[in-house]
This record gives sequence, structure tokens and C-alpha cells, in this order.
Amino acid sequence: MNRILVALDVPSAPEALALADRVRGAVGGLKIGSQLFTSAGPDIVRALTARGDKVFLDLKFHDIPNSVAGAIKAAGDLGVWMVNVHASGGPAMLEAARHAADSADPRPLLVAVTVLTSLDESALASVGVGSSPLDQVLRLATLAEQQGLDGVVASPQETAAIRRQLGKDFLIVTPGIRGGSATTGPDDQRRTMTPAEAGRAGSSYLVIGRPITAAADPAAAAGRIAEELETSTPPTSP
Repeated sequence: MNRILVALDVPSAPEALALADRVRGAVGGLKIGSQLFTSAGPDIVRALTARGDKVFLDLKFHDIPNSVAGAIKAAGDLGVWMVNVHASGGPAMLEAARHAADSADPRPLLVAVTVLTSLDESALASVGVGSSPLDQVLRLATLAEQQGLDGVVASPQETAAIRRQLGKDFLIVTPGIRGGSATTGPDDQRRTMTPAEAGRAGSSYLVIGRPITAAADPAAAAGRIAEELETSTPPTSP
């Protein structure tokens, strides 16, 4: 199983399609975030799913329950493989999102964002969260599991604790992959690990952007990271 999801964080559909063509077969899926979706819209999702690509729609929906349910239904209609919401939207929103995902055919995996990897304890305190990143992640991950979601998005630093608390079948999607074969320049990630460290901690899927997309040969870069991941024991994931 290839656990690498490459982030297509590029500004246009032609660039995204070209990058997808370069990494197809070397990664397990493609992540479309807010930059590309705002620029290219749902057509870029349709174009990639039509080619047979697994698309993780990373728009982090966070709104009233009815609005989020509608967004999840629309994502399902696009044929995405995975979609996410913010766990901090609360139990009613998470339940509405899960019901919407359950009604889609095929059903997308539904995961909840816990604490962004750019945030540390002082940043959380500045928005009124008195908990440590780990405590807040575990609180939100437990809430997502209680509402029937498939998993969460969390930094690799919290992965082992989530795995211990919520078991082997709960999906953990981890951005914040840096170092090792994923070495890159300074950026806004704060809570990071190498690919092998994240794999050993129990990550189900690793979202990796610049270490692959900024490489001269993205497929080769993805291959090196995949080799590093082979030193870890992968969990069983859909």
C-alpha cells in the first residue's frame, strides 16, 4: 500500500494536471486544497477522478451542520475518495457530515482536522485554547471517533498517542512530514517528523507537498520517501 498523498498546492489546473501526470504511480493519492480548488473549482476534481486518481479534498469544512452536510454531499457527487471537516465544529456538525458521507455512493472517507501543524502551544493560547496541542488533539480525535468519522488529520507528533487511544483501525492522516527523504527549506510547519518516524508512530497516510512537488524529479522524490517508509510497519487502512 502506498501511503503517500501528494499535495497539489499549485495555482492552476494545467499545473496540477501536469504534476499529477508526473507522480501518478509513485504516490497513493492526490490532495486538493484551498488554493487549487479556489482557482480551478470542482472541474479539477472531476478531471482527476475521471483519470482514476484517488482525490483527497482538503477544504476543512467548518460551518453550521446543514451547510457542512451539503458540502460533503457535493464532494461525494464529485467522486472524491476522502474529504475533511474541522473537528472543532462540534458534535452536531460532525454527525451531519457523517450522515452526508454515508448517503454518498461511493462513500468517501471522512476525516476531521484536529490542530493545524502550524500551531504550537502559544498559538493555541492566543485563540483561547488552554490545552497543549497533544491534549487538544486527543480531545478532538475522540470526539470525531464518537461521531462515527473514519479518522482525523493530526501532526505526526500526536499520532502514537491517537493510535494508543483509538486503536489500529482509526485513520490518521499526517501532514507536517519533514526531514529524512522529505527534507525541504524553512516553512510554517511546527510539529513535524520524518517519514519513517511518522510511519513507525502509526500514520495511515502521509500528506507531503514541497519535498515532492519542488523536487527536480517529483516521482523520484516520492520513491525515496516510499523507500524510507518501508522501514516502518504500516497500519491497515482503507
